[in-house]
Amino acid sequence: MKLVRKDLEKDNAGQVTLIPEEPEDMWHTYNLLQVGDSLRASTIRKVQTESSTGSVGSNRIRTTLTLCVETIDFDSQACQLRVKGTNIQENEYVKMGAYHTIELEPNRQFTLAKKQWDSVVLERIEQACDPAWSTDVAAVVMQEGLAHVCLVTPSMTLTRAKVEVNIPRKRKGNCSQHDRALERFYEQVVQAIQRHINFEVVKCVLVASPGFVREQFCDYMFQQAVKTDNKLLLENRSKFLQVHSSSGHKYALKEALCDPAVTSRLSDTKAAGEVKALDDFYKMLQHEPDRAFYGLKHVEKANEAMAIDTLLISDELFRHQDVATRARYVKLVDSVRENMGTVRIFSSLHVSGEQLGQLTGVAAILRFPVADLSDQEDESSSEED
Repeated sequence: MKLVRKDLEKDNAGQVTLIPEEPEDMWHTYNLLQVGDSLRASTIRKVQTESSTGSVGSNRIRTTLTLCVETIDFDSQACQLRVKGTNIQENEYVKMGAYHTIELEPNRQFTLAKKQWDSVVLERIEQACDPAWSTDVAAVVMQEGLAHVCLVTPSMTLTRAKVEVNIPRKRKGNCSQHDRALERFYEQVVQAIQRHINFEVVKCVLVASPGFVREQFCDYMFQQAVKTDNKLLLENRSKFLQVHSSSGHKYALKEALCDPAVTSRLSDTKAAGEVKALDDFYKMLQHEPDRAFYGLKHVEKANEAMAIDTLLISDELFRHQDVATRARYVKLVDSVRENMGTVRIFSSLHVSGEQLGQLTGVAAILRFPVADLSDQEDESSSEED
């Protein structure tokens, strides 16, 4: 997604102009839209025309309309988004108040205006427009003297660093120059990895090369990490996966990504963090039920006690059409973050998001046990009796 313009007032009213560039951006847009918003976009309208002789014909004309959003329809299979609403701005082809359906198209900009842009919506725009947020996979494609450090998003590959070092050939009885140059090359690649790969986001780092270059590089990197006590590399050692490629050029990355070992490893990277968080919640619910709550009322009570360590919440809840209900979920997210808790917003299109949806869509892992709220409710109701 490309952010063209953002005009927000102090009270967080205002408008944002965006260009969706890939199918996934339609999913982000679906999560941004709410009934009552104002959407301005290019669309095709069938217009009836009458000639001087009185004959009536119809033409399809491209025009720009501004609608007050009434219904939003998202097709998750085709990643198509249709928005229906009434025209709220003068237009030569469409009367004020007339209904129209806009189908948002890739690479065509639209402007979305809201009376209130909350923190969850603004964060989604930030994530949709920043490739690093959607990058679960990084790759180092290398050969002797040449390496490319890349970030792999669902739709594109971004080269973050290119390392080139001239490596002299080995000479009979004297390999020192070759070895020194190779060590210098490896060191520069390690620095590029540390500078450009965010290990909090990236779940897997592919190291691809012809021959034994990848093995020698990884041996060097982790030996140096042990010597210098580099915790960043040592803690993330399990994320590195070695695969074959025909060269160190960027185009060779495609071969590495097609490797069966890689495809099985990468199949779940996008939601690996969410899957683990949900698994941790179920384990906690089983072994320490006083530290695992679900349901909005219970989670809010735990938050009042500043007990939430990790909040698990489905993005489906932020599409609630009732403004007050949606504001309640946003307030919960903001409050947990203020209390130094972690917030994981699950995609309802993923299996883990569906599972969370069966648990009311909101759950929390607590820092410390809190007495079961259902017991408290039972006691209060018996007192009232």
